[in-house]
This record gives sequence, C-alpha cells and structure tokens, in this order.
Amino acid sequence: MADPRRVEIEDLVNRPGTYFNPQTEILVVVDDSPELDSEIFNMEEFEGADWVLISDEVPIDENRRDELLEAFQVHYHPGVAGDDGDETPDELEEDHQEAGRE
Repeated sequence: MADPRRVEIEDLVNRPGTYFNPQTEILVVVDDSPELDSEIFNMEEFEGADWVLISDEVPIDENRRDELLEAFQVHYHPGVAGDDGDETPDELEEDHQEAGRE
C-alpha cells in the first residue's frame, strides 16, 4: 500500500495543505481560499503563465507553522506504515488541537 503522505508535485498543487520536501527542505503551503479579480489576468502578457508571483512575503503564522511541523514529527515514524499511525492530516490536527486544550 502506498504511503498516503507521499504526494507528487502535480498533485499537491490541487490539494490544500502543508507539504515538505526533505531533500530540498522546502515547505509549500497550498491555500485555495484567496480570491482575486480574474479580469486582471485577462491581459495578453499573462496568457500561458502558470503562476504569477504575488509577493515575496510569506503570509503564514510562523508559530502555527512550527506547531504543525512538531505535530507531524511526533506522529510520523518512518518505516511504520500500516500501524495505527495511519491517521489523516485532519485527524493529526484534531489530536493536536485536543492536546492543546488539556
């Protein structure tokens, strides 16, 4: 059975979440909630462009990011696929939130 946490780059851009590449040590956050006026991209210079850089700033709460990474490290154990560690990212986040309430 394939590891549900391993995602191809083509697939991750279509699924909101927080992803990390251990080889490049790059963290990617996919957020599908923003809405931009699509009329601004109807100009010829943007035709065929896959991505447009909006800002060099990183609009993520660093503390929350660190909490998510820590929760992943606590719950994920390499080589133990198929054990009771098969929780989905949503279940991991719920576990983390419940732990914060205690």
